[in-house]
Amino acid sequence: MKRSRIKICGITDPDHARQAADLGVDAIGLVFVEKSPRFVTMAQAAALAQVPAGLMLRVGLFMNAPREQVEQILAAVDLDMLQFHGDETESYCESFAYPYIKAVSAELPWRQVSRSHPRARALLLDSHAAGAAGGTGQAFDWSRFPVDSDRPVILAGGLGPENVASAIEQTRPHGVDVSSGVECRPGEKDPAKMEQFVKEVHRANGS
Repeated sequence: MKRSRIKICGITDPDHARQAADLGVDAIGLVFVEKSPRFVTMAQAAALAQVPAGLMLRVGLFMNAPREQVEQILAAVDLDMLQFHGDETESYCESFAYPYIKAVSAELPWRQVSRSHPRARALLLDSHAAGAAGGTGQAFDWSRFPVDSDRPVILAGGLGPENVASAIEQTRPHGVDVSSGVECRPGEKDPAKMEQFVKEVHRANGS
């Protein structure tokens, strides 16, 4: 049985980045979308990226950002992967020569979105409307998840320690992405919830 990977998005505190690495989380997300309560400045992101990460990937999240902004951040922050949440074209996403994840809306027909961005490392299926930032804490109907997809698909939207195991058992995704579901308030992670979330994923993975 394949293992669903874990990504905790919206990390803003170096202590929480350190905890994620200690818990064996596969990736953390740093949000460069100013309207998000999880937005980090370049200085904050650079400090977060300096936390010893081991095998944990540091993913920079953007939404319809000007190319110059992305390039400026890449020059200042040590990122491993990018994640695009807006209407970015395939050529735009690939122009930075970084591996990337493309977020797509679960509200759109899977047959339509599955053909987009064929060289993306994974598609992230979220409950947000097309072009929205996500992080709403709202789940979509998991029966719509493409369990037979030949592409890696990450499940996001409304996940937390209380439901991630059942979500994995139902959908068997390539990975799960959590943000608000492990927070004590918008933009601030709860260490106990982070630990419990990881435990529940491991339980669902059979480890």
